[in-house]
Amino acid sequence: MKFELQEIDQPTGADREAIATPLRAYNRSQVPDLDIRPLVIALRDEQGATIGGLWGETALDWLHVDLLAVPQSLRGQDVGTAMMQQAESIARARGCVGAWLDTFAFQARGFYEKLGYSVFGEIPDHPRGGARYFLRKRF
Repeated sequence: MKFELQEIDQPTGADREAIATPLRAYNRSQVPDLDIRPLVIALRDEQGATIGGLWGETALDWLHVDLLAVPQSLRGQDVGTAMMQQAESIARARGCVGAWLDTFAFQARGFYEKLGYSVFGEIPDHPRGGARYFLRKRF
């Protein structure tokens, strides 16, 4: 089989899908019940516009929090805590045993540690002079 490696400067959804499809097929052959489900909590203003929220998924008995965003004007009011607690409650109801996420040194490591998360991995100098942390919490 001949092939060519090519960098794609402006990838499309179809490019991503072409890469993800064989990986998902392989994963399903190894773990038949992946049960991948989105877990999204929208933070909405008075007009119903989404101004922040939590974006994640449950799969393989764990919640992965990919994004958590709270507008500056709402920080310090336990909005992030409420979203994390709601996500963890949903994850428990789905049978998850824990949650994991990553954050940068300039972001919210302390916030997550206050919620009971602990560091299980670190990439130093990512970005240079900083660090990226991986945290988890068992339910």
